[in-house]
Amino acid sequence: MNVFRRAVTVAGVLAVLAAGGCGGSAAESTTSAGLDMTGAVTVDESLRAKLPQTARDKGFVRLVTDASYAPMEYFAADGRTIIGFEPDLAAALGAVLGIKVEMVFGDFATALDEVRKGTYDGVFSSMTDTAEREKKVDFVNYFNTGSSILVQRGNPERITGLAGLCGHRVAVEAGTIQEEMLGRDQAKCGADPMILDVGRTGADALLRLRTGRTVALLLDYPPAVALVSDSLTDAYYELASDQQYEPGLYGIAVAKDNTALRDALQAALARLISTGTYGELLQRWKLTTGGVTEATVNAGD
Repeated sequence: MNVFRRAVTVAGVLAVLAAGGCGGSAAESTTSAGLDMTGAVTVDESLRAKLPQTARDKGFVRLVTDASYAPMEYFAADGRTIIGFEPDLAAALGAVLGIKVEMVFGDFATALDEVRKGTYDGVFSSMTDTAEREKKVDFVNYFNTGSSILVQRGNPERITGLAGLCGHRVAVEAGTIQEEMLGRDQAKCGADPMILDVGRTGADALLRLRTGRTVALLLDYPPAVALVSDSLTDAYYELASDQQYEPGLYGIAVAKDNTALRDALQAALARLISTGTYGELLQRWKLTTGGVTEATVNAGD
């Protein structure tokens, strides 16, 4: 039985991304998950009691996201509502904990620093849990995936792997694991280095590839597959190969001194996994290959 009803289709946002990204009004929006509850997910008072008192008093927590990464998180056709697998999962977590889990648009590159400053309660934005990031925050792990090379349809430069990016201009989103990965790979290019063209958001990076300013874009596997599978964008993009590079765990990032929120989110995720709601959301967004079987903390490399 479905516990949630999707508000808009993936195809709508992929059309926006193919045309060059989201409009200015969306970039300033504060939004919540784009789905309707049907009552199948109920509050667990014992888990709600784990939340920080401030969160219980306010009735919400606020998580920052870069909503340009369909099907994980992206803007709906109204340019304001953030939808996708992660907003759906956020809403389900909130339903278990008896609070609203808000998704707020912000810069991915500065998200962790904003959480440490207290601007947001956490980051929920397809962020890979790494040892370096764990120095700043704790992660509640909820998904597992790697990176893929996206190229223009027809692959005019015949890119087949990371080595083929040497000597070319390559798009990447600022602050991502892909930016770090390509930076490390520069040493392998020798006298023929790649040129990184860094976009502020995922949509910005995609626009660089769509308009031919770069020959490739390195991004996570799920949004890459969405772009090459949807009828509104498959004429523009293809995968250079089926290989996923450096797979790792995504995590909801919370401040290290906010252990109560971390533990409440972990417990709520564990309940969603055990009851099957988590699996249903994975199926809805066609992401079952990246599902996890347990809710872990700081389990990334």
